[in-house]
Amino acid sequence: MTLIKSISGIRGTIGGAQGDNLTPIDVVRFTTAYARLIASRNAGRRIKIVVGRDARLSGPMVAPLVEGTLLAAGADVIDAGLCTTPGTEMAVIAEEADGGIIITASHNPRQWNALKLLDANGEFLSDAEGRQVLALAEECGYDYPAVDAIGRVLKRFDFNDEHIRRVLALPAVDVEAVRRRRFRVVIDAVNSVGGVVMPKLLRELGCEVIELNCEPTGEFAHNPEPLPENLTAISEAVVREKADLGIVVDPDVDRLAFVSEDGSMFVEEYTLVAVADYILSRRAGNTVSNLSSSRALRDVTERRGGRYEASAVGEVNVVRTMKETGAVIGGEGNGGVIYPELHYGRDALVGTALFLTYLAEKGTTMTELRKSYPAYYASKNKIELTPAIDVDKVLLEMKHRYAAERVTDIDGVKIDFPTSWVHLRKSNTEPIVRVYTEARTMAEAEALAQRFIAEIREICQL
Repeated sequence: MTLIKSISGIRGTIGGAQGDNLTPIDVVRFTTAYARLIASRNAGRRIKIVVGRDARLSGPMVAPLVEGTLLAAGADVIDAGLCTTPGTEMAVIAEEADGGIIITASHNPRQWNALKLLDANGEFLSDAEGRQVLALAEECGYDYPAVDAIGRVLKRFDFNDEHIRRVLALPAVDVEAVRRRRFRVVIDAVNSVGGVVMPKLLRELGCEVIELNCEPTGEFAHNPEPLPENLTAISEAVVREKADLGIVVDPDVDRLAFVSEDGSMFVEEYTLVAVADYILSRRAGNTVSNLSSSRALRDVTERRGGRYEASAVGEVNVVRTMKETGAVIGGEGNGGVIYPELHYGRDALVGTALFLTYLAEKGTTMTELRKSYPAYYASKNKIELTPAIDVDKVLLEMKHRYAAERVTDIDGVKIDFPTSWVHLRKSNTEPIVRVYTEARTMAEAEALAQRFIAEIREICQL
């Protein structure tokens, strides 16, 4: 059982011992700390917090705890109910709230849940702000307000339709062009909140929709991370249904992956690449992704005359770098598209609408579009953390060993070789060391990964 406190929020498994898992007491403790942080910025007035959740099984238990704690801490609450992560982010802005809490463990399995913490811009707290929350959570003796000062539930509402409306209203989304193509689409929403919004979005775009795992029961039909090994069912369905493409989202709908008409993976790294290519075809500009994302985005950006910048891993880091560079599109190679014209957050709805617009305008197939991009192959591996693994020692040793190469150490260690790279870093969300590699062939990428895994084991004497 695990409790992880990081830049990505407070994430843990349900049940077990307090302090080691995401128990009710831990939910109350960290929600209180968050409310105190937000209140400290708004001295003299009552704060307002939006709360939304995905459909995972523990949501109906965690959500009332979060709401009640916020009320007890003197905050007013706007309950968005079953709402995607990007939808909750947008609702914070729309409701002029002081912050938001998204109850979701994103791609983690069913036994996990988490509190994702937002600021008044509907964006994730910075690392410094996150540390303040953790410090406040460790303090003892907080006095909650008396009865006359407790908060109120201002309203309970559904933001999902408004989210769809705003996506379809974007100038870069050509609704009529997509409707003319009459795409036949299979959608896999892993039985979470994506099953509420994605089929509706697709039907608004004139698509013929075949639903797969779209009941928001929280009983994930497969491992919820949208990786090829978890997507065999939709791959088979796309071919069986003679669909133009398949679309996969994770439980909170901030990650997006596509399946081509022949059942092959478009590859989630190329979700952002294709959407960026479309946006850059409309206007010149810069792009940003994190260090673990494909070089293909850099290649496409430079081909379109823009400048590419890499950030540390984590949406908040990508967003900060996008603002610093004035990027017109950005995101993460895990299928997370951030389009500032809508909001600064990974959003599978806007990613889908922009991608379908591009596919419709080009009049091509998924496989043909995929072939138009530089071919890179990624191998994503991990090593479970144990007391025998000193991550800092590993990273420092790797930095010294490969000092002659291009090394970036803003987040772990990334080593760029002429036609490949490796990125070693401690995960923000799981007790693991990630070993990501990319090369011109899968065999090369996997060989590079195994080489570095062996070196790590050698350093740690495993």
